[in-house]
Amino acid sequence: MLLPGQGPTPDDSGPDDSVTDSVDAAFTSDRPVDLNMSLSPLRRGRGDPTYAVDSAGSVWRTSRLESGPVTYRLTQTSRTTVQCAAWGRGAPEFLTTLPALLGTDDDASGFAPEHPTLREAHRQFPHLRLGRTGRVMEALVPAILEQRVHGLSAFGSWRTLVTKFGDRAPGPTPKPMFVSPPADVWRRIPSWEYHLAGVDPARSKTIVRSAQVAGRLEETSSMTAETATKRLRAVPGIGVWTAAEVAQRAFGDPDALSVGDYHLAAVVGWSLLGRPIDDAEMIEYMKPLAPHRYRAVRLLAVSGKAIKPKFGPRTPLVDHTWH
Repeated sequence: MLLPGQGPTPDDSGPDDSVTDSVDAAFTSDRPVDLNMSLSPLRRGRGDPTYAVDSAGSVWRTSRLESGPVTYRLTQTSRTTVQCAAWGRGAPEFLTTLPALLGTDDDASGFAPEHPTLREAHRQFPHLRLGRTGRVMEALVPAILEQRVHGLSAFGSWRTLVTKFGDRAPGPTPKPMFVSPPADVWRRIPSWEYHLAGVDPARSKTIVRSAQVAGRLEETSSMTAETATKRLRAVPGIGVWTAAEVAQRAFGDPDALSVGDYHLAAVVGWSLLGRPIDDAEMIEYMKPLAPHRYRAVRLLAVSGKAIKPKFGPRTPLVDHTWH
């Protein structure tokens, strides 16, 4: 339930003159909400220019909705209540998406894992709720950047490109924040700018191809998981892993398993079987958990029960700017 209130006044000294709306509302759920647990998958590294957590624990994030850019601040005030303040042309529209973002559409009633580790994680975190943004390109571009490279490199590329080609966030932000570029801008970023941001030609071409059909891709947010995945994967360069990463964040799909992830199969194997497994074995082993396989993975993560022993040095970062 959203209870509208008096919106805070944007900081007139801020860098964005496009602020035309400011809203303030309280969201109250009929079951417990965990703000950080629902939103943390949206953060792309500690330096993400679209995401921040302030000293009071409030989550700040930017987004680009159909009505325009928005900056929002979410503060958990009780187990069932989140206070929202939002600035920018997209602020009124954002309020309509807030319940889904906090996972009100998520239904875990059919999730009954047999493995004792998962049972215990579910008992400890029954309030885990998978949120959905409904914004496909917003989830797709960083997922493409994370293909086949070290996470730190991908986060750096995201930070560089969004800061350089995105818009300054509306409203009074706790640090300089930016809204990720619209599809037309992603499409027109020169190849050398991707290169300077450490993005190889294969990934930059996939971003450009996706931006060219962004309208069709955004439509997938209202499709069934199977149909949405099929449309996403029709774009050359978008495979099963990338489509799953988008489905987890944009659609809140509880079954979107990131097959092909560098670490996931090993984590699932060590956490639930006490040994490493590959993707094929992970898919077979997790079949009984469908349609909640991503939920199971998230529970392992948030409960601290995800295990992967370290047997050697960290994989080296790859510099794509030299070639």
